[in-house]
Amino acid sequence: MYDLIIVGAGPAGIFTALELIKKGSKASILLVEKGKAVEKRHCPKAEVGHCVNCKPTCAITTGFSGAGAFSDGKLSLCYEVGGSLPELIGEDVAQGLIDYTDTIYLEFGADPHIEGVDGGEEHRQIRKRAIQAGLKLVDCPIRHLGTEKAQSLYLAIQNYLADNGVEMKFSTECENLILEDGACVGVLLRENGELKEYRSRQVVVAAGRRGADWLEKLCEAHGIAHQPGTVDIGVRVECRNEVMEQVNRVLYESKLIGYPKPWKNKVRTFCQNPGGFVAQENYDNDLAVVNGHSYKDLKSDNTNLAILVSHNFTYPFNQPIAYAQKVGELTNMLGDGRILVQRFGDILDGKRTWEKELSRSNLKPTLKDAVAGDITSAMPYRAMVNIIEFIKMLDHVVPGFASSETLLYSPELKFYSNRVKMDTNLETSIPGLHCLGDSSGWTRGLMMASAMGVLMGRKLMELHNF
Repeated sequence: MYDLIIVGAGPAGIFTALELIKKGSKASILLVEKGKAVEKRHCPKAEVGHCVNCKPTCAITTGFSGAGAFSDGKLSLCYEVGGSLPELIGEDVAQGLIDYTDTIYLEFGADPHIEGVDGGEEHRQIRKRAIQAGLKLVDCPIRHLGTEKAQSLYLAIQNYLADNGVEMKFSTECENLILEDGACVGVLLRENGELKEYRSRQVVVAAGRRGADWLEKLCEAHGIAHQPGTVDIGVRVECRNEVMEQVNRVLYESKLIGYPKPWKNKVRTFCQNPGGFVAQENYDNDLAVVNGHSYKDLKSDNTNLAILVSHNFTYPFNQPIAYAQKVGELTNMLGDGRILVQRFGDILDGKRTWEKELSRSNLKPTLKDAVAGDITSAMPYRAMVNIIEFIKMLDHVVPGFASSETLLYSPELKFYSNRVKMDTNLETSIPGLHCLGDSSGWTRGLMMASAMGVLMGRKLMELHNF
């Protein structure tokens, strides 16, 4: 019998345990993770040159520290970026949690340098061009951990948790919750092929984006109050560093939001990686999705970023995650299980991209095994038009962004659409159960998920005598 079982060793789960320890709690804590310990997370792609779709889990999307730390490791230090948690707890509380959580990251070795706080004439000129293009530039200081540096930082946190009595089970999958008399009293775990029952006073589910679909099914099965939220469908765009030079230098990450005609859906940039690398990741059911990595030391000649279109569905449809997965599956079919890449100019010309055409460009793809093809054959019309119009708007802010050789990779999907209903104490409709991080639908990013974990740790101390 444990005091607390945490399902998922991403930032939300990690910081729940971390805050309890820092506040002097003596609670018995079990941290369960379907992936591997951070030091054992290794992607073989570097050796073989292409994604091999590792079984049973992808080392990039699962394991201690979650998926975000192994992509670019950026901490957004403003409450306006990273999800909807401020709507639940208030903007001032959210910002205070972010500021506090940032000090913990610094304690464990994060780079003290902050990007995107220039505020000078060039910053104002970028904002002016954004306004002229009909876009909103969100000011957000960024602390860049870097993919490789994040690994050593999270290893230090993992060791700290172990040294302070947190029991951790890796390569262990949570299959279900244990509910008795309407309350959550534990979890069913599959270890080495065997199903075992573990009980606890409180259960925290922080399963990350990869676990969003699984959590949605649990909500349906157990009557956990939830509602369909937003699902993001888009592409990862890559262009030369020379095109992005000013924005990279002044802002590091340009967080731009627009509402292009004719539908005026929310479209935004996300996860910008100066000198970064485009990467393939694999989710459940062999779904290949594209992401971006950014290292502290290793740099490419290109910058990549995501352009995401927000989809909010209304009655009677209530399966936004399944919808996004279908878009991804159709794209994967065209790419024979790999990521599709297409030049922006070819999209405007109504033709597919051929491999020989990529070799003639100034811009060389950093995802070497992406398949040249036609992403418009799989991308929904509304999303595709939004992406095209948004790129044209961005070209006013960053001249050359809409170049014919600019590359679009697909699919880029963000699975956090299922929103679990909770109160300000992070209590769900099921006593004893709490849902955190990206799988809960309240966060989308490292810092906000970490801050939500800190808040959970404090609430467990305050309300449940941990």
